[in-house]
Amino acid sequence: MFRALTLAAIAALAPLNIAKADAVSDFYAGKSISLIISTGVGGGVDTNARIVARHLGNHLPGNPGVVPKNMTGAGHLQATNYLYTQAAKDGTFLGAILPAFVGYQVLDGRGAQYDARNFNYLGSSDVENANLYTWSSLGVKRIEEIRTREVLMGATGAGSWTMLYPTLLNNLLGYKFKIVSGYKSTNEIHLAMERGEVSGRAGNFFSSLKAQNPDWLPGKKIDMLLQFGSVRDPEWPDLPLLTDLATNDEQRAIFKLFSAEVALGRVFLTTPGVPADRLAALRKAFEATLRDPAYIEDARKVEMQVRPLTHQQVKALADEIVNLPTDLIAKAKVAMGG
Repeated sequence: MFRALTLAAIAALAPLNIAKADAVSDFYAGKSISLIISTGVGGGVDTNARIVARHLGNHLPGNPGVVPKNMTGAGHLQATNYLYTQAAKDGTFLGAILPAFVGYQVLDGRGAQYDARNFNYLGSSDVENANLYTWSSLGVKRIEEIRTREVLMGATGAGSWTMLYPTLLNNLLGYKFKIVSGYKSTNEIHLAMERGEVSGRAGNFFSSLKAQNPDWLPGKKIDMLLQFGSVRDPEWPDLPLLTDLATNDEQRAIFKLFSAEVALGRVFLTTPGVPADRLAALRKAFEATLRDPAYIEDARKVEMQVRPLTHQQVKALADEIVNLPTDLIAKAKVAMGG
């Protein structure tokens, strides 16, 4: 009797599940999804996002096209604000945003029109450490040397790691980075390094560096000085972490805070307010994309890793950063200069 009732219940639910799938398919059929990328064309975040876009639609009901659109400005703030306040809340807008926007909300917040806790996260396609490097002709071999000599660093804007990390090192450890901001993309910073306008940048991923400038490391064109993350990258076991520079427990706690958002990796998200059935379909499609052998092969060709996080993991990490104790946030704000 119980088995018969169970089978009857499953049979009754089946049409509802099919109807939901059909509704999502009907919605996306013939449509295009805009993937807003917070960096300029040619960088690691952009390259990775475009590979995801190439495959994501194949795993969504209705097989919509996914169109990458770069939206740079204010160190990722323009794209993040747009997705939160202006983009349609119907599942036709996604974002590939450098996770600096999470920490920026609590550590500065000027110009931020979003709450990172309210985004609908799809997951992260890869997690790896970020880094800081200078042009080899500068002759700087150890990060400590920048305590005594000025180094020009290119930056895109206030919400970016390109500005955050040098500022933090200046204010907390007395380093002498001089930040030249206003570049529209990290690719422009790299061109400025080659022209001699600036001497370095911070906040790149190792795989992004290899994809963007494959000859820089083999050609010894740059000197790697520092990495940001919770543990050292296996390929760079002797390169110090930001936390290794701490001289006391308070500094170490602050450096851990600034390293936490690196653990979010290459974040993909959609707007608040997306209907539940479409959000579920987007998350399922994102997970399927990262398992797709065709996607993995495309990522491998440009030396991109595939070490994903689920949407639950990304959400938990973002919430943890935004909800950090107020006393630690206050100390971190002082470390940032205000």
